[in-house]
Amino acid sequence: MNHVAVVATLFPVKIYSFILMSNHIHFVVGASENVAADFVNGFKKKYSQYFSHKYSSKELLRRNPVDLRRLYLSDESFERAVAYVQMNSVAANVCISPAAYSWGTGNLFFSDPNVKVSRLDSLEKRTQQRLVHSKVFLPQDFLVDERGYISPFSYVDIRFVESVFKTPKRMNYFLQHSSKAAATRTIPTFKDQLVSSAITDLCGSVYKKAGLKELDENQIAYVLKQVRYRFSSDPNQISRVTGISPDAVVKYLDAF
Repeated sequence: MNHVAVVATLFPVKIYSFILMSNHIHFVVGASENVAADFVNGFKKKYSQYFSHKYSSKELLRRNPVDLRRLYLSDESFERAVAYVQMNSVAANVCISPAAYSWGTGNLFFSDPNVKVSRLDSLEKRTQQRLVHSKVFLPQDFLVDERGYISPFSYVDIRFVESVFKTPKRMNYFLQHSSKAAATRTIPTFKDQLVSSAITDLCGSVYKKAGLKELDENQIAYVLKQVRYRFSSDPNQISRVTGISPDAVVKYLDAF
């Protein structure tokens, strides 16, 4: 967690949302594509140095892939991305709601934080360095919680995210309709045969094609999204009726 605070200070990015999972991470940031890539690579480098020093392991994250996607405010892709990030821990059955997960921004938005914090400048410089495993000079008004972590309230642009979602109710709508939320639903509303027939009908009525195999990537994403919204189909059901892998279905559903 403290590596996020350090790297966020080193690069000209706005942090809007993030989550640290056991085998992957997600960030929603405001930056150019090049700066966003530098930020993520900077985090990989920072964490690798810490991990290598602690466990004598080399090249831990060097070859791990980075997937960058451009987001827009005009088509709600920003809202969907934030919701997707927030719901990762819920989809992984780690917790019952995003707010219950400590390693990210799950409890930041439209909330009244009830945690004990102190300003970073209340600590001696050496204590600060040991805390963040870095000699990088952090803003002294950053907040440190009782666990010894730089609170995301210090560096996440909460006000901007809340202004985009406008209300807690609207944010909750995106959380509940995220593909990550859909992945937690085990009983589809409609039978596979009906969903399969609907996909064929959509391909014919919208694109004049016989099936998904004749569509391009964007068209497939549109059809699968329509199926999700019209039939409340989860990624597992869509995967069953289309033959597309569940991971690929999730990517289609979250295509921005």
